[in-house]
Amino acid sequence: MDNRSWEIQVFLRVVDAGSFSQAARLLRMTPSTISKLIARLETRVGVRLLERSTRRLSLTAEGQLYYERGQSLLRELDEVERELSQGAASTGGTVRVNVSVAFGVLALEPILPEFWQAYPNIVVDLSLSDEIVDLYLDRTDVAFRVGPLPSSSMMARKIGTARRKIVASPAYLRRKGTPTSVDDLSRHNCLGFNFRRSAPVWPLKESGRIVDRAVQGALLANNGETVRRMAVAGVGLARLGDYHARADIADGRLVEVLHDVVAEDEEEIHALFLGGGRVPQRVRAFLDFVCPRLQRFLEDTLKPPS
Repeated sequence: MDNRSWEIQVFLRVVDAGSFSQAARLLRMTPSTISKLIARLETRVGVRLLERSTRRLSLTAEGQLYYERGQSLLRELDEVERELSQGAASTGGTVRVNVSVAFGVLALEPILPEFWQAYPNIVVDLSLSDEIVDLYLDRTDVAFRVGPLPSSSMMARKIGTARRKIVASPAYLRRKGTPTSVDDLSRHNCLGFNFRRSAPVWPLKESGRIVDRAVQGALLANNGETVRRMAVAGVGLARLGDYHARADIADGRLVEVLHDVVAEDEEEIHALFLGGGRVPQRVRAFLDFVCPRLQRFLEDTLKPPS
């Protein structure tokens, strides 16, 4: 058994029993062994957890926190072991998931067949949308978000980082010319999104700093996949995530331009879920399964094409 988990168990037993001697009898240990173990624990964490007197033991403020967190950790460990012993097939229910169209199609959907092999009784209620949903109002269990996170009570797991690229089809560049500076964008058809009521903006590097440059074009769409398809069709320039444009670039359908001005245009991707209490088993199983695989997907997009 891990020394720390054993120390937590001993500490909890001492607190519950109210004395070293009583805890020693229950654990079939000597009081001196118990005392040394608690002293070692306090040395490791760097604070006193118990106030000792000839009559009784009492918790310090730090000891109270350690006691409460220790109880929670051991309950969680017991639950995980119980789930493993019962088998994944016993986990069931519905997990409502919201994800952007591109990330859902390219990254999440390929994982789902493998997920259902491990958890055949979990139903995934999947919504693909680039719109920001309210997890409370839409009764969503997990939402994958690209970009900065708002301050909220939601829990988050970081999946990784995606870099944005400005791309266009070879046919468009032959027809309109290849932009070589930020100012050239004013002469190009820049495909955008309609999430904001104001004109679309692209964060671009100008004179050593990032500036939100307003762009204009013939298309405003509510999802990245429509923007990508229009770029491939030669309609205009598009600002897309590297994972979204990777296959088209590798096959020559799209070409990256203005690499230097978007070199620092990166956005983090997180899995958001509701906190404030125990995460349902079905949701935790989904997160534990898909998050590491989504992380590897994003890491692979950073590698040069073979």
